[in-house]
Amino acid sequence: MASLLRLPSLLAPSRPLLRRRLPAARLAASSARGQASATAGAAAAPAAETPRGGDREGQVTPRSVDFNAWYTDVIAAAELADYGPVRGTMVIRPYGYAIWEAIQDYLNVKFKETGHSNMYFPQFIPYSFIEKEASHVEGFSPELALVTIGGGKELEEKLVVRPTSETIVNHMFTKWIQSYRDLPLMINQWANVTRWEMRTKPFIRTLEFLWQEGHTAHATLEEAEKEAMQMIDVYTKFAYEHAAIPVIPGRKSRVETFAGANRTYTIEAMMGDRKALQAGTSHNLGQNFSRAFGTQFMDENGQIEHVWQTSWAISTRFVGGIIMTHGDDAGLMLPPRIAPIQVVIVPIWKKGDEKAAVLEAVDAVQKTLKEAEIRVKVDDSELRTPGWKFNFYEMKGVPVRIEIGPRDVTNKSVVVSRRDVPGKQGKEFGVSMEPSTLVNHIKGRLEDIQASLLQKAITFRDSNIVDVSSYGELKEAIAEGKWARGPWSASDADELKVKEETSATIRCFPFEQPEGTKKCFMTGNPADEVAIFAKSY
Repeated sequence: MASLLRLPSLLAPSRPLLRRRLPAARLAASSARGQASATAGAAAAPAAETPRGGDREGQVTPRSVDFNAWYTDVIAAAELADYGPVRGTMVIRPYGYAIWEAIQDYLNVKFKETGHSNMYFPQFIPYSFIEKEASHVEGFSPELALVTIGGGKELEEKLVVRPTSETIVNHMFTKWIQSYRDLPLMINQWANVTRWEMRTKPFIRTLEFLWQEGHTAHATLEEAEKEAMQMIDVYTKFAYEHAAIPVIPGRKSRVETFAGANRTYTIEAMMGDRKALQAGTSHNLGQNFSRAFGTQFMDENGQIEHVWQTSWAISTRFVGGIIMTHGDDAGLMLPPRIAPIQVVIVPIWKKGDEKAAVLEAVDAVQKTLKEAEIRVKVDDSELRTPGWKFNFYEMKGVPVRIEIGPRDVTNKSVVVSRRDVPGKQGKEFGVSMEPSTLVNHIKGRLEDIQASLLQKAITFRDSNIVDVSSYGELKEAIAEGKWARGPWSASDADELKVKEETSATIRCFPFEQPEGTKKCFMTGNPADEVAIFAKSY
């Protein structure tokens, strides 16, 4: 069934902000406990009336019916983002931004552990900077946003609104680097970026997005290569260990390499519709930008050399990747390590004289979990029924729900429900409120959910990658919506032919390669590597 409200395409004309849409009650899938809870809650909370703000009940489009509609429905219903007044822009709402903050928190620590410092560069870049590196301007020209008027006057030189920062970084590096003693220079910035995309999708592709971009300068090619590989490894570990996304790290083809780079490394993720998402990249820039900008240093022998550079980035599109990897028809399903709320506590009472005892127990449980550094929220609002709350926090992907009612207070226990296991199978009754027992139980369940989501994603990925030995087999695999993996040593022209005929591109040459001799499935010539082809976002 189509949803009653849906976040429209970011290409649509601006309209008033979406009203918050609530997940439909799925009472048929609820346990008997959930049904009784909803009834009890309704008795205590007469707010079954339409709440202020005009909220409407609706359903999220099933993933199997329309994946794109499901995706935008979930973004609206889980209150992750809305669209801005300028076509192609989005407003990231607090819950969506909290997920981005979790990504920042992890990466910031890793960047500093690996010797990088945060700083900030201006958003406006002289157009002449972009023109200095030929392949760079060619690659970015269609996406540039230009400022030509400032203070009511036409500017002497038009300014580019930052699409990426390699050019302005090099301009400043040229001032800061004089000697080998100034190297390596390793910085990172958290910033917004503007690229004038013609086809947009919330979080995945918007005119403006948030990211981090690292930039480094080194004395040798070997040091730059080591840095580029180190950072793609940081991204890979984050994807696996925190986002529970089993990305495939590898090298981009020449056709897909970043404009201005010698080599681009990538992490490729399989989404729930089996399309590929480029989730993070790391570039070995060689001396391309340093030669264009004259970024030089005097080495230990007194010789003047150009620096060797890298850049690497991950953006808010990773939030979209988390949604599309783990979500289901009930909404988001967040890995506990990046979930803004790891546990939600829903108090339940039927009679007024039960309320005080229930809330006292809820406060004690909340305090216990907070002291254990578990991110916990209590929803004791009487404006909504417990059943409504169950569905709402499932929509928001909260990993664990705790229910506490009068009987639980008497028994000094709680009911624990897992977001990743629906219905009675995911419920545990009679979990002790005793602090150490409860903390160990909840922490164990959070780790179980984290591991389960990763394993489920690995199984899905592996079952949808097909090994091919001919172009016909590749076409068949791509037509079925799967990824195709096969030996490749063909030309750039052949690669573009595959893209034109199948809409699939080389996602990467994986770092993990099979042993033995290989023959290119396109030309029949010897091949050193296998490549992965897929349709992508």
